[in-house]
Amino acid sequence: MKLDIDAHSADEAVIVMRRTFDAPRDVVWAALTDPRHVAVWYGGHGFENPVCEMDVRPGGRWCHVIRTPDGAEMPLEFVFVEVVPPERLVWRSADAGKAGLGYRDNVMTVTLEADGSRTRWKLVTRFRSVADRDTALGIGFTQVLGEGVEKFDAILRELRGDR
Repeated sequence: MKLDIDAHSADEAVIVMRRTFDAPRDVVWAALTDPRHVAVWYGGHGFENPVCEMDVRPGGRWCHVIRTPDGAEMPLEFVFVEVVPPERLVWRSADAGKAGLGYRDNVMTVTLEADGSRTRWKLVTRFRSVADRDTALGIGFTQVLGEGVEKFDAILRELRGDR
């Protein structure tokens, strides 16, 4: 299933990504919020996650270290803003750009909509400015997220018992 990416508005500091997964919403929620699963799918191909600690509740922290294919490590820290199982998860950057990505804060909102035995997933990333959004696009934000979504889909197949 194809990932739909919309980041073309010249005046809105937003990237929207959509995909439908062949898995029930509770399974998608589990893969999205269980750090054991997140450590496997987060990041693009060749990325690793040696640290993934999540306290999934409003005000809870998500501490994460992502290792790029060249071995560089970036500590990331997020705060959960809204948690509505199994339909909505909102988090924001808490590290104010310390990871050195070239953009500062952002807020990410995932909504999950049941569609029979499938789930419609939507990720909206709001940046502080259009310039920050454009910086994120320039360093491969959507490519890395897209590859992570492919890995996410593989986790869903495992959770469903597919081989």
